[in-house]
Amino acid sequence: MKLSFQFRAAAFLAVLLGLFALSLQAQVSPKRELRGVWIATVANIDWPSQKGLSAVTQMEEFRYILDEHQKNGINALFVQVRPTTDAFYRTDKELWSHWLTGKQGQEPNPPYDPLAFQIEEAHQRGMEFHAWFNPYRATHDTVSANISPKHITKTKPEWFVTYAGKKYFKPGLPEVRAYIVNIIMDVVRNYDIDAVHFDDYFYPYPTKDPFPDDEDFAKYGTNFTNKDDWRRYNVDEVIRVLSDSIKAEKPYVKFGISPFAIWRNASQDPRGSDTKGGLTNYDHLYADVRGWLEKGWIDYNVPQLYFHIGYPVADYAKMLDWWAKNSFGKHNYIGQGTYRVNNDARFKEWSNPLESGNQIRLNRANSGVHGSVYFSSKSVMSNPLGVQDSLRQNFYKNPALVPTMPWKDNVAPLVPTGLKAHATLEGVSLYWNAPAPAPDKETARYYVIYRVLSGQTINPENPAHILKIHNGPTSFTDTSAKPGERYTYGVTAVDRLHNESALSRTVAGKRKK
Repeated sequence: MKLSFQFRAAAFLAVLLGLFALSLQAQVSPKRELRGVWIATVANIDWPSQKGLSAVTQMEEFRYILDEHQKNGINALFVQVRPTTDAFYRTDKELWSHWLTGKQGQEPNPPYDPLAFQIEEAHQRGMEFHAWFNPYRATHDTVSANISPKHITKTKPEWFVTYAGKKYFKPGLPEVRAYIVNIIMDVVRNYDIDAVHFDDYFYPYPTKDPFPDDEDFAKYGTNFTNKDDWRRYNVDEVIRVLSDSIKAEKPYVKFGISPFAIWRNASQDPRGSDTKGGLTNYDHLYADVRGWLEKGWIDYNVPQLYFHIGYPVADYAKMLDWWAKNSFGKHNYIGQGTYRVNNDARFKEWSNPLESGNQIRLNRANSGVHGSVYFSSKSVMSNPLGVQDSLRQNFYKNPALVPTMPWKDNVAPLVPTGLKAHATLEGVSLYWNAPAPAPDKETARYYVIYRVLSGQTINPENPAHILKIHNGPTSFTDTSAKPGERYTYGVTAVDRLHNESALSRTVAGKRKK
């Protein structure tokens, strides 16, 4: 009797586990999901492939990267435009990056503005452009030959310290904080970016040596009982002032952070996560990301959860749940460690071809998660263990809209009008009129084209009904229409913050034989 009960219990458990696995496999991709990728320029990780390439080659490389990620279903780019107090854009405030031209301060040849070009290419493909800045890192090394005499570390040496083989701004200096905000706001004012983005580099990752700021603390930290609180205040001020400045200049521009995975451990703070990390944002990088979310200073968070599911020190599943519960109504995208897939001999889990897919499934099963960002572009495109294939053929097979941010804008455009369908030898050609402008309505930035088989009803909430997210003129030819099939089409208009209009009138269409 005892063995029989154990057998039945084991069988029942096996069935439950099987059903759970099937439910995960059958997970429908959401209609709204940020699907991002980091394009790192420091050390030529992703782009350009090497220093000093011609402007034409740089542009060709970037277009190729975007074309591949368009096939991957990516709808947001996180491009590093200021890796080491240098510029991948035209400005009179900082020098051209040597990662771009091979020599710091030397402009591209023939001349062009990489950032303006990149933004245009991204928007043509319906992708958001998040301009990624490193606020405090001033040099990647201390080799004088790599640093121009005109570089700010040479012209204002009193603003910098050398630590762990690099030069960093002194975060405690008010003039440094004002300079950093001004540099970033220069880009906000002059370029059509969709977001400002910081990664995890605030105060530098600590070494055995203390960060050398005793003099600055003595001068500026008199109102603080300890140096840690003062350091957090210094970083807080950059985030707060920059947040206010962006909202005042261009309220539609988003502001987001991609922190190290652990804010604080629960052993240090009851609000912290069930982790055992020796390093935390709050205590070692002096970045109170949870506090910034709670205060509404940032619009989204991309915690770098570069751990596998079940990792004892920082379990991916537990970290995912903690960040989802501590986002305070703001967006929570997950930083995916694609660079580790089949490339980390310490953990067999990264050699498991199911790990990446299981992480995406966990993300989608949590209502507090709004998408993923992959580090980095090169890692995805190299297709380790079929990661890129799985995005194209499974997870991102259907297109997705970027989630809305109602705290920034919740007004949708008016409905497109005059939708018509014409049969051609190439397919079904659709034509419509852009929605009329209205004082309380947004203008259309792109359109969503829906299609179902004749006799079915279009459901705009069903991502399988999306034929195309169309960033272009008010016309489109459905070349995938099959001869002999009849379809029903409809169109919606979407603004730059992804608020979607109601569905247009629907029309019937078929391909000419």
